[in-house]
Order: sequence, then structure tokens, then C-alpha cells
Amino acid sequence: MSIPVAVDRLGETLADFDAGFLLTTSGTDGRVKAVSVAPILDGAVLRAAAPGRGSLANVAANPVVTLLYPPRTAPDFSLLVDGTAVVEGDDVVITPTGAVLHKQALP
Repeated sequence: MSIPVAVDRLGETLADFDAGFLLTTSGTDGRVKAVSVAPILDGAVLRAAAPGRGSLANVAANPVVTLLYPPRTAPDFSLLVDGTAVVEGDDVVITPTGAVLHKQALP
């Protein structure tokens, strides 16, 4: 079950979540890297502070990223935020392109 989240309302939705995971893709072998982050919403972008050298290298090679915020308690919704990212110093700055609340549909 999925519920679209308007990008301009992302701040309200993020208030219901804690830290998440930044998912990046390697430019060399296509592997997905997941690291724990606590991005801060700064206007229309999310800033993930110091996610690590591997994530920075991945973003430099492939700017398409996803932020995955797990639910605080199961079986609540997870939040998925897709976006494009740039490296700024030791940080990754993500411009959201779409977001969705998602959870498994019950039988």
C-alpha cells in the first residue's frame, strides 16, 4: 500500500520519522550502499551530514539517491524519498523528486 507525499509537504511528513538510510549506487559495479543518516530539511533540500567517503564517491558518480525512513513502530508506514544529490564538502545535499509512504498490504 502506497500513499504519495507531495514534495512541498515533506517537512510535515518527516516529523513522524527518526533517522533514515541514504541509498546510493556505485558508479563502478552498480552495488547499492546504505548508510544511516539524519538529514536536516533546509528549505527545499535535505542535507545529510558526513555520510562517509563511499557515499560521497557514489553520489559523485551517480547523483540518483533514495532516502529510506523506517517506521518508528511496525507495522506503520515507511517513508521513501527519491532525489538527486550533490556533494558539498563532507555532506550530501539531496533535492527530493518524489516521496511515498509505503507499507505491506495486509491480506
